[in-house]
Amino acid sequence: MNQQEQATVQAAIAILDRHLKQPGVAANSPKAIKQLLRLALETEEREVFFVLFMDSQLRLLSAEPLFYGTIDQAPVFPREVARRALMLNAAALVIAHNHPSGNATPSEADKRITKTLRAALELFDVRLLDHFVVGSGQMTSFAEAGLMN
Repeated sequence: MNQQEQATVQAAIAILDRHLKQPGVAANSPKAIKQLLRLALETEEREVFFVLFMDSQLRLLSAEPLFYGTIDQAPVFPREVARRALMLNAAALVIAHNHPSGNATPSEADKRITKTLRAALELFDVRLLDHFVVGSGQMTSFAEAGLMN
């Protein structure tokens, strides 16, 4: 991606971010969330673990990359996710990461970290709403696939 394209993608992310943070706008629009995550993660050349932090009305508080990895894995530390959620006074989260290979099929490691994060966040009354895996032109939602149990 050239510099101009990168700037355009960053501008689009900023517009979506501002829209989702408007007073009274809830981040419960799957389409808007998917667009934001796709723009933020689809072109990354290494795995990036991204978190959408939301208040009790599901309004977006912050959208942040928390961890960076390599071409096929990113370390995720539940303690740091919970710490950031508490700092923002978040009531709910949506997590996401990309697969640079382009395949959006969740791995067994993806399923394990989702369960681990969900259990850790429940200790602080923070709900984990969904986990998205972003590939090239495709995205898998754990909630839609019935994998959030």
